[in-house]
Amino acid sequence: MAEEMIMNNKQIILKHYVEGYPKESDMEFKNNNIKLNVPEGSNVVVLKNLYLSCDPYMRNRMSKLEGSYIQSFTPGYPITGYGVSKVVESSDSNYQKGDIIWGMSGWEEYSVVTTTETTLFKIDHDKDVPLSYYTGILGMPGITAYVGFYEVCCPKKGESVFVSSASGAVGQLVGQFAKMLGCYVVGSAGNKQKVDMLKSKFGFDEAFNYKEEHDLDATLKRYFPDGIDIYFENVGGKMLDAVLMNMKLHGRIAVCGMISQYNLDKTEGVHNLFCLIAKRIRMEGFLVFDYYHLYPKYLEMIIPQIKAGNIVYVEDIAEGFESAPGALVGLFSGLNVGKQVVMISEE
Repeated sequence: MAEEMIMNNKQIILKHYVEGYPKESDMEFKNNNIKLNVPEGSNVVVLKNLYLSCDPYMRNRMSKLEGSYIQSFTPGYPITGYGVSKVVESSDSNYQKGDIIWGMSGWEEYSVVTTTETTLFKIDHDKDVPLSYYTGILGMPGITAYVGFYEVCCPKKGESVFVSSASGAVGQLVGQFAKMLGCYVVGSAGNKQKVDMLKSKFGFDEAFNYKEEHDLDATLKRYFPDGIDIYFENVGGKMLDAVLMNMKLHGRIAVCGMISQYNLDKTEGVHNLFCLIAKRIRMEGFLVFDYYHLYPKYLEMIIPQIKAGNIVYVEDIAEGFESAPGALVGLFSGLNVGKQVVMISEE
């Protein structure tokens, strides 16, 4: 029998359910021991986590949820999220020691994952592409942007596209996909640096700082005098209300997220829903894991575009395990520029 290997395992624990804006003090660091050996036939892998992904949906999981598509985090246990990891032990023949994967794991140095309960994607790592990209453009946010734009919005060349939270992990890609298709694209973001980046780096036709606009209806009329064909929804609330008034007949809205609502005790009402009827708008929410079967097709499209320089991707990389709580909390006050990633270990 092989000698049992036990390692110290640093973890980031959720202390309690969160109300309002999350704080670093809602999380704490703990040290626990972890067994690196796994029994044969157990479909278990032990992962060494390399990169952690900070994503807006994680805020919802910090509260007690009822009727949601995803479970709340459990106070007293490690936070979980998407990340890039290395297999250090495996009892699943589909995964070998040394494999690099992306998928759901814990906010800890090592995670024990049951492969029959969690979707993991093996990475055939091309050294010309940063490994951190599998938390973003080559991971969950990338496939989210792809299916949300192409599958849900059904875009056509020359259409007018509006993207909210456009400098984030998903929005920056949606805008570039729309430009590749020959669309007119406008994005909104929360500061001048991000607005400038949308136009200079990502190729948006126009962009504006929503925090400086006191009449969003008038703002959208300025940028879309003939109306909006496609709205990629990331924020909800007042922005969604204004967009509904400015959609064209038979417009499409892909509802990806509503980050402006996640920290409110009572979410804002949307008052212009009658526009869905009057303008025959199709508004559809979607979850990325319903479309994971398209991931190979997405990689075939996106990797050549990255290598050719036709698609650019901006990451905001925080270094070190201890930086993770601050990086996650910073998402909700707009501190990140681009995709927020935490690097906790080299490959």
